[in-house]
Amino acid sequence: MHIVLIAAGAIALWAWKTGRLRGSDSGDWAAIAAVLLGLRWLSTGQGILALVCFSGVAIWAAYRSQQFRRARMPVAEARELLGVSENADQASIRNAHRRLIAKVHPDVGGSADLARRVNAARDILLSEARNQMPSHRK
Repeated sequence: MHIVLIAAGAIALWAWKTGRLRGSDSGDWAAIAAVLLGLRWLSTGQGILALVCFSGVAIWAAYRSQQFRRARMPVAEARELLGVSENADQASIRNAHRRLIAKVHPDVGGSADLARRVNAARDILLSEARNQMPSHRK
C-alpha cells in the first residue's frame, strides 16, 4: 500500500509541476480518491468494492473526455474570437481575453454562452502557446 501512495504522490507532483492540475475540478479529485480507495480495497481482498470504484472512475473518465471533445474549438477560430495574431504570446492572449471578457461577461449584461466561448478560446490559445515555447533543457 505504501508503494501505491508513493506512486500517487509522484503522479500528483508531476501533474502539479507540468500544470495539468489547473483544469481539474471536484469531480476529478473525487475520481482520484476513488482510485486510491479502490486500490486500498483491492489490496485488502474486497474486489467487488474495488470494481465498483474503478467502474465509477471509468464512467467519469469517459464523461470528461466527451466534455473536452465537445468543447474544443479550432485554434484559428480562437485567434479570431480574441483578435490576436498567430505569433501572440501568453501576455497578449491574456490581455485580449481581459478586454473582451469585460464586455461580454454576464455580470455586465453579456451572454453566458459567449463568455464561455471567450474563456475556451483563451484556454486553447494559452495551451498552444505553452506547447510552442522552446525548451531550455538539454
